[in-house]
Amino acid sequence: MSLAVTPWRDPTTADPPDIAPPPQSATPSSSDKNSQGQQQIECVVCGDKSSGKHYGQFTCEGCKSFFKRSVRRNLTYTCRGNRNCPIDQHHRNQCQYCRLKKCLKMGMRREGRFGAVQRGRVPPSQHALPGQIPLTNGDALNGHSYLSSFISLLLRAEPYPPSRYAQCMQPSNIMGIDNICELAARLLFSAVEWARNIPFFPDLQVTDQVALLRLVWSELFVLNASQCSMPLHVAPLLAAAGLHASPMAADRVVAFMDHIRIFQEQVEKLKALHVDAAEYSCLKAIVLFTTDACGLSDVAHIESLQEKSQCALEEYCRTQYPNQPTRFGKLLLRLPSLRTVSSQVIEQLFFVRLVGKTPIETLIRDMLLSGSSFNWPYMPLQ
Repeated sequence: MSLAVTPWRDPTTADPPDIAPPPQSATPSSSDKNSQGQQQIECVVCGDKSSGKHYGQFTCEGCKSFFKRSVRRNLTYTCRGNRNCPIDQHHRNQCQYCRLKKCLKMGMRREGRFGAVQRGRVPPSQHALPGQIPLTNGDALNGHSYLSSFISLLLRAEPYPPSRYAQCMQPSNIMGIDNICELAARLLFSAVEWARNIPFFPDLQVTDQVALLRLVWSELFVLNASQCSMPLHVAPLLAAAGLHASPMAADRVVAFMDHIRIFQEQVEKLKALHVDAAEYSCLKAIVLFTTDACGLSDVAHIESLQEKSQCALEEYCRTQYPNQPTRFGKLLLRLPSLRTVSSQVIEQLFFVRLVGKTPIETLIRDMLLSGSSFNWPYMPLQ
């Protein structure tokens, strides 16, 4: 059960009960249609019979009315369970918090352009397979509409086009120290700026944003390095780390070079999978929305965002690479190994020349609090 915070209203003017209209008896014509193979569309929220497309998704009258009231009155609900209550035809009225959460998760939109009801059956060519959400025209990624929109927004949040990275690279592919440091700075800033502009992340508590990025910045850096095909030649990296200026014992040099090798291996394994831009965006979102960060204020919500990102990647792989049924699993299996790349080594390799002894975690916090990662106080970046 849940409680809604809303002003008192006279019972005589209260909204009608949240009950979907009774099913109508089938006429001969409708029976004929059913016999011709046209299936009934279900509500994406509770599974009841859909009355049409409301707020961007096929829903029943009950869920449409509930979402309309919740959004227009800006109602706030509280879950008395664990924020994971079952929402189906028989339990949809038991927890308003989880019902609204599922409405949003399934892609119902607050924006007014989805307010109009789009009635009528889906053309036979667009009928979904059992258990899937019907597709609509304009799904650029040929997947679930809400997942396609999510991926599109992830891609749109990328602050740098590939050409901006190419400016740092020399034709010989052997980069000098300054080019390496500049490219590394772009990769780090890109990760922070991307996170600031993707769906849901800006709505988190600032403390949660900082905690998440401070934990996973190095993993995002490795993903960005692979995506832009960052050259990782040992000699320039050692020079960038300043090892020539601060002699160290031979065993430390060997250990440092082992870390460079691990970094190179992770980048090369990702490149070997030929990961495309949409997949990189989903992988970064899965990495970012982790519940491993300490002190998160809403672990369940962040976990749901990670699940959404994972579902988006799974559906994208299924629809875009139908002949590679193991692709989704292979991509996911690359993520745990990203943590084998030492964040301290990344700092030493790429950022000690730029920021000295300033910890990257402090850098990230300052970028988030300053409102733009392009206006940070440590160095100008054009």
